[in-house]
Formats: sequence, C-alpha cells, structure tokens
Amino acid sequence: MHEWMSDNHQTPHIVVDATAEGVVVPSQFVKDGRIVLNVSYSAASGIQIENDEITFQARFGGTPMAVSIPVRAVLGIYGRESGEGMLFGDEDDGSEPTPPEPDPEPAPDGPGETPRRSHLKVVK
Repeated sequence: MHEWMSDNHQTPHIVVDATAEGVVVPSQFVKDGRIVLNVSYSAASGIQIENDEITFQARFGGTPMAVSIPVRAVLGIYGRESGEGMLFGDEDDGSEPTPPEPDPEPAPDGPGETPRRSHLKVVK
C-alpha cells in the first residue's frame, strides 16, 4: 500500500496503536492511544518497511527521533490527499470473524414483484 500510494503521488499516513508493545513514537503527539504518522519518503528518512517492523528517522517539533513500529500495531494506512486507504482489524486472534447477519427475505407479492436492488456499491 505504501509503495502504491507513493507511486500515485499520495502522501501515505499510518494510524498506529501507540499502546502496543514495542512501539517507539513521540509520546507528546499520542492522542487517545493512537498516533498518525506521515510515512512518505520525504518525511521519513531511511524508512524500512519489513514484514514485522517499520523503522525510520523523523523530526517531531524540530527534534530528530528514531521511530519503530511493530506491523501488528498499524491500525490503518491512507493517502492524505484523497483520504482513501485501508483499516486493519484484529484478525490474528485465532478466531474467525463473525459473518454479518443475512438480510431477511421479503415475502413474495406475486408474479409482479420487482427484484430488490443490491445493497453493494462500487468503490473506486
């Protein structure tokens, strides 16, 4: 996602659970246990995105800091310009996600019944 956003002239931002074990971020910018970080190549020097950790150097209020974020602490990523992105859930807890309740089927009104419109929408 980070590479795709960068290639498409978006500024990638990640939402991080700052309370997760192993997270090293500036605590003065944490709000409600979360922090949003600009992880563009121009803002994050030496960014390394690995399978288990994201590390980089950045300035916060003019003070340089080494940032380290376990990938499991990343709650989402989005492009600043469009606001489009992806949120990540807690899918690694060993349980299957609960499927949504099916919509109740309407009672048929007879041969002139019109089909229902889909509840799905196209996301571009």
